[in-house]
Amino acid sequence: MNKPLKLNLTSWLALGACWLGMMPCAVMSAENIEATKNFQRDRLVAWCIVPFDAQKRTPSQRAEMVAKIGMARVAYDWRAEHVPTFEAEVEEYKKHGIEFFAFWSWHDSLEPLIAKHGIRPQIWLMMPAVADKPDSEKVKAAAEALLPMVEKTARLGLRLGLYNHGGWGGEPENLAAVCKYLHQHHSAEHVGIVYNFHHGHEHIVRFPAAFAAIKPYLLCLNLNGMADPSRVSGNQNKILPIGQGVHELDMVREVLRQGYQGPIGILDHRSDLDAELSLTQNLKGLDVLVSELK
Repeated sequence: MNKPLKLNLTSWLALGACWLGMMPCAVMSAENIEATKNFQRDRLVAWCIVPFDAQKRTPSQRAEMVAKIGMARVAYDWRAEHVPTFEAEVEEYKKHGIEFFAFWSWHDSLEPLIAKHGIRPQIWLMMPAVADKPDSEKVKAAAEALLPMVEKTARLGLRLGLYNHGGWGGEPENLAAVCKYLHQHHSAEHVGIVYNFHHGHEHIVRFPAAFAAIKPYLLCLNLNGMADPSRVSGNQNKILPIGQGVHELDMVREVLRQGYQGPIGILDHRSDLDAELSLTQNLKGLDVLVSELK
C-alpha cells in the first residue's frame, strides 16, 4: 500500500495555485521541496576560497566576506603559508557564526584546535594511488592505505570524506567500494564520500548509475557549471559558474530524484577572481537553477 503524500504549506499553496489556474501544474514532490532547502545560502558550503582567492584575504576578511553574502559554512582548503593562521581562521568563523565544516587533507596543528574550539570538521582526502596493483587488489589496497587516517578521524570523532579527483580513485564505483570495504572490515561507518561535479565530467553520460553508487556514503556534494565533456580540455571549461553549463540542471534533478538531502557545496576555485565574485556568481546561478527545478 502506498504511503500518503505529506505536503507542507509551500506544497499546498503551490497545488492550490495550480488548481485555480494561477500557475503550471508541474509541482515538485514534497520530498524534493524539502530537499531544496539545502540550497538556501546559510546551508551551503563555500569551498576552494582560500588559496584560490585573487584578493588573498586574511582570516578576518574571509569570514566577513562569507557572512556578507549570507553563507554560514566553509570547507577550508589551505597551503603551507596558511598553517600559522589556522587558529585565527577558526576563531573568526566562530565570531561570525560560520561553521568550520570541513578541512582539506590533514595537518597535525589542527588536532589541538578540535578540542580547544569544539569544532568537528569533516576531513576531505584523496584516495591513495594504487596504480601498481592488479584490479582485483586495488580496493583492499586503497582501504588499507587509508587506515591511519581512518583510525585518527575515528578517535577524534570526525567524518572522513574520500574526495573524487580523477583517476582510479575518482571513479564513483571505486570510491563506493572502498567505503563499503572499510565499513564492513574495519567498522568505519564515519568514512564517506565527497563528490565534486567539476571532477566528474566523464561521469555525465552515466550519472544516474554513478550517483546511485555513491549516494549511500555521500557526505557533501559540490556543484559546478558542467560544460559538455567534449569541450573540457585540461582546465578549459572545467570550472564554470552554476547555470553557465549545459548539464548541471539535469544532474541536480537526478540528485533530487534519488532523494539526496545532504550538504551542498559551491566553489570558487578560480585563482584569477575575487572569491566573493565567484561565490556570488554561483549563488545567483543556483537560485535560477532551483527556480527551474520547481
